[in-house]
Amino acid sequence: IRDEESGYNKNLFCIPKHYEEDLERVFIPHGLILDRTERLAKDIMQDMGSHHIVALCVLKGGYKFFADLLDHIKALNQNGDRSVPITVDFVRIKSYS
Repeated sequence: IRDEESGYNKNLFCIPKHYEEDLERVFIPHGLILDRTERLAKDIMQDMGSHHIVALCVLKGGYKFFADLLDHIKALNQNGDRSVPITVDFVRIKSYS
């Protein structure tokens, strides 16, 4: 996203009431995020070949993205011509600074 990007008018989206006053614009629509997540899953599957995938999620903020990414990887694993083993683990870090 370029610095001069103005985003999308919030009236184009279903915004929860408790965010309406605080939100001015939407810069990245949810559908675009899901599309890019699916593309990332395809890239991971292609890059890893038949190697074992070890997926590590940093809690707390990354769990939703991580779950969506794994859903796409699992779908590719089930619907593809090969199945790649996946190990999932979670870490919690003391400080993000």
